[in-house]
Amino acid sequence: MAKSKSCSFSQLRIRKVVPIYFTMIGLFLTLFLVSLHGTSPVSGPFPYNVPLDPQGSLQLFWNVSYTEKVVYFQILIKDLKFGMIFGMSDRGEFEGADLAVLWSDGRNSYFGDAWSDDDGLLHIDSHQDYQLLLARKAPEGLYLIFRRPFSTCDPRDYLIEDGTVHIIYALLERPFQSLSAINISTLHRGLQRVQLLKSEVHMPRLPNDVITMDVRAPNVLIPDKETTYWCYITELPRHFSKHHIVMYEPVITKGHEAIVHHIEVFQCADEYDAIPHYSGPCDSKMKPETLNYCRHVLAAWAMGAQAFYYPKDVGLPFGGPGSSRFLRLEVHYHNPLELKGLRDSSGIRLHYTPSLRLFDAGIMELGLVYTPVMAIPPRQKDFVLTGYCTDKCTQTGDQLITSCSYNTEDRSGVTVGGFSITDEMCVNYIHYYPRTELELCKSHVDPGYLRKYFNLVNRFSGDEVCTCPQAAVTEQFGEVPWNSFSSEVLDALYGYSPISMHCNKSSALRYPGEWEKQPLPHIKAALPPVDTSCPPEDAATTGPTFVKV
Repeated sequence: MAKSKSCSFSQLRIRKVVPIYFTMIGLFLTLFLVSLHGTSPVSGPFPYNVPLDPQGSLQLFWNVSYTEKVVYFQILIKDLKFGMIFGMSDRGEFEGADLAVLWSDGRNSYFGDAWSDDDGLLHIDSHQDYQLLLARKAPEGLYLIFRRPFSTCDPRDYLIEDGTVHIIYALLERPFQSLSAINISTLHRGLQRVQLLKSEVHMPRLPNDVITMDVRAPNVLIPDKETTYWCYITELPRHFSKHHIVMYEPVITKGHEAIVHHIEVFQCADEYDAIPHYSGPCDSKMKPETLNYCRHVLAAWAMGAQAFYYPKDVGLPFGGPGSSRFLRLEVHYHNPLELKGLRDSSGIRLHYTPSLRLFDAGIMELGLVYTPVMAIPPRQKDFVLTGYCTDKCTQTGDQLITSCSYNTEDRSGVTVGGFSITDEMCVNYIHYYPRTELELCKSHVDPGYLRKYFNLVNRFSGDEVCTCPQAAVTEQFGEVPWNSFSSEVLDALYGYSPISMHCNKSSALRYPGEWEKQPLPHIKAALPPVDTSCPPEDAATTGPTFVKV
């Protein structure tokens, strides 16, 4: 499942969400690398980290230089045997991946830039864009430090961009005489998702009267299955006055850093005087129905993210009149090894103050509604779906547009939008100020026009396509004979048909008004394309590097 979520901060008027990137001086990094000889690496120059495997035997640290357009990686291998594979791929696949490999032939060790073919066999890359900077043993394991440009212009290399990056890894349990002798499909391997590129956010000093509150899972027994969303209802004290959240950060149970995938804290709608206490799977039939009305986002964290600070004159309001006392914690557990017996108390720590700041902040959800009427045909290389937030919703001249590009070349059937792990989502979260009552602004294609699409395909196809009104949309899509005609017509339909707008308050209720069959917004000007210039040709070596381990 691909879910596009991003957080950003801007002062209305909102046009586009543009991250403010930080820079790191190359000289500082050089001095740092020199200082590592004979000492253990420190966390300062590598501010971001995440365990790659559930056992924590592989730890990834990284930093980003936007001036150089380079990511600096540090990997700690706690129990080194005969090497390691680290790489990136579009959707987490191990075939056709871009890889950095450390391997041993039993006598010597080597580091090289490689790629895997469709059969999982490894090949040395003719241009070594993963550049090894340091390899050093320490009491806690082997440290590898290497760098990689965002863009290499090598068609076999992964393009590092904003958003989620699928990191793949494997440990080598035996020696290999050559890199080509390694078949990645035979190895014990894993997948991790991180946001490599980060925005620089100035960390302001917290006020003296700041108070902390932990919203944490109540010693949950993590289910022994790959994916679990766990919901927990807690509440604020009675007569809790209005406060401003000025910072929040994750609180992860030690040893679960690779299992807790993301966490969100929601506030319930104030129309309900009481929300039943609940702790269990979010999709359980036993959950209270009122949980569906706990959708006002107070905090959101995903694996690899750091603490979030609001600017010094801005805070996210909660408490006081018109604010529910009830909060819903949602924790996504990613347990691919289906480990049993793990108890978890992870959550989010809120830092808040009774001294109200000048501006109330808001969080808005943009993009596409989770619905099967938005679908992606099979065998598509670059199929784009777009969700709109029109000026009729924002009540200004501002319109916000979220687009997601999908690749379904490896799929034989249609992929529809929805909440399932096999469905697709196209969502964007923004932090902004000053706050408005608009909390969700999303769209989907008008269902009437989609019915016209099914009728058209039925007329021009030799096969019968179910267009009966009582059939579910997913069923109708499933019967479409997918070819260039049916795919291109669907693409065109999404590009010109009217849309249904979901223009909602934090209570999940739509604003009054006519929201069906709304015209598509007209885009007057687009942002310039992202610079994907390539590094100099002589910036990389042409073969693997000998490593003294």
